[in-house]
Amino acid sequence: MSTYREPAPAPTAPEAALSAAALRVAFPGSRGHAGARAVDGVNLDVGRGEIVALVGESGCGKTTLARALLGLQRPTSGTVRFHGRPLAATTRHLRAYRRRVQFVLQDPHGSLNPRHTVYDAVAEGLRIHYGTTADETEQVAAALSRAGLRPPERFFLAYPHELSGGQRQRVVIAGALVLHPELIVADEPVASLDASVRGEILQLLLRLRDELELAALVVTHDLGLAWNIADRVAVMYLGRVVEVGPVEEVLTAARHPYTRALLSVLPESGAAEPTVLAGEPPDPARVPGGCRFHPRCPALASGMADRAGVAQRCRTEEPAIAPGGSTPHIACHLFPAE
Repeated sequence: MSTYREPAPAPTAPEAALSAAALRVAFPGSRGHAGARAVDGVNLDVGRGEIVALVGESGCGKTTLARALLGLQRPTSGTVRFHGRPLAATTRHLRAYRRRVQFVLQDPHGSLNPRHTVYDAVAEGLRIHYGTTADETEQVAAALSRAGLRPPERFFLAYPHELSGGQRQRVVIAGALVLHPELIVADEPVASLDASVRGEILQLLLRLRDELELAALVVTHDLGLAWNIADRVAVMYLGRVVEVGPVEEVLTAARHPYTRALLSVLPESGAAEPTVLAGEPPDPARVPGGCRFHPRCPALASGMADRAGVAQRCRTEEPAIAPGGSTPHIACHLFPAE
């Protein structure tokens, strides 16, 4: 029996199903080298029935943040809350939590045991949490059906190598759904799939949100995916969320120079040419002073920040951290908080 209880719904904003407050994850260095600040002060909420896309370059900390939210990585400091209650590190609390928050991995081929049938792959979570139950077959069939594998009995005795990539991803999703979660964390859920089936998986996630009020945090480097699936988007750079807001607002009128640079590579962006970021890729062991993006910032390099009178602040003063909740935020001195 889970120890969590849902509070009354908020009157204006989605209830915060999962939230991070001042979350930090640091990894110690070796042989005198500085440690890596993989997640460096993140406030982020995922509302009930809401899909939030967490986007950014490889190495920005988004997967580490996802693992901390799942209880798979212990934070250095800060708090993870589920329906307002702090996530405890005890086995009993984590076990109850993981029935209600499920992880969908990037590579369905690698995450499925090649020696297990589809039936066993989907039933595994049930057996771990509840043991063998009288209605196991019924629950496995229902989960496969919800994931779009119909008739489900046709897939019971199939092995992963006998399925297409899209079907394997649906089996992984069914393995999460069989526990009736309230939220899933999906790490690049369509990155390994052909373009022809990516849209089908995205439509499945949207249908699950609508039919089951299933919330999701979708971790991706693909802003095009975020546009197609998310209600809100949080853009992460070097361990921090630098821009967050409704997906239409962020992706059609991005203000942070980093978000603009990411968007410029999309064919539909309308940019004359992609923005090429100067300097070295971000290194979480060498976070610069001031705005952490300033060594690569096109607004600083072009003189825009100087003309706005904020160039010195960019080099010496860290912008305010995104506060969490549903309030849009831009961590940039060009756009001071109102």
